[in-house]
Amino acid sequence: MFTVYVYVLDTLADWELGYVTSELNSGRFFKKGAQRVTLKTVSASKKPIRTMGGLTIAPDCLIDDMAVSETSVLLLPGATTWNDPKHSAIIKKAGEFLSTGATVCAICGATAALASFGLLDHRPHTSNGQGFLEMVAPGYKGQSFYVDKPSVSDDNLITASSTGALLWAKQIIEHLGVFGADTLEVWYEYFSTGKPDRFFALMQTLPSSNEN
Repeated sequence: MFTVYVYVLDTLADWELGYVTSELNSGRFFKKGAQRVTLKTVSASKKPIRTMGGLTIAPDCLIDDMAVSETSVLLLPGATTWNDPKHSAIIKKAGEFLSTGATVCAICGATAALASFGLLDHRPHTSNGQGFLEMVAPGYKGQSFYVDKPSVSDDNLITASSTGALLWAKQIIEHLGVFGADTLEVWYEYFSTGKPDRFFALMQTLPSSNEN
């Protein structure tokens, strides 16, 4: 079973998590036999946070409660509050995740937090632009590994720009292997184009039974 930890912090960018959390939590397009996925919100304290969209989220657990294994996944969303020193604990945990084979997925401002701790210096990655990382993470030294794409998957590290949420979700789902290959491709086509025929094609890729 995969345990997906979603780090929540004030000003969290709601839209960046929507695609991936809704699909992993609902399992509505999972293939038969897919591993179960449990989502848990995690934060630096048990104090509720307020998202950029004005929603209140009460964390399920604290950073020290997180289990680290190859079936652990950490989602780090964008926010305007990443420069608060209290978030250094989750970035340190992200380094532990990466070194032990667990998966770290960061988008938008969270990529800058990783860059500040040197976690992007030697691995292919993306963000809101190479200049963005140089501006907000002065110690950043990963320029030669920067890839100018909306989302970049490098083994157990998946990074994205603020406009790459859909592709980021696709790459995370692909990494976990919970969708059939055909389902994933048509799912991405439908949500990126909005074409009605892609919706019906998506339905046709699903198993006839609702059992996973």
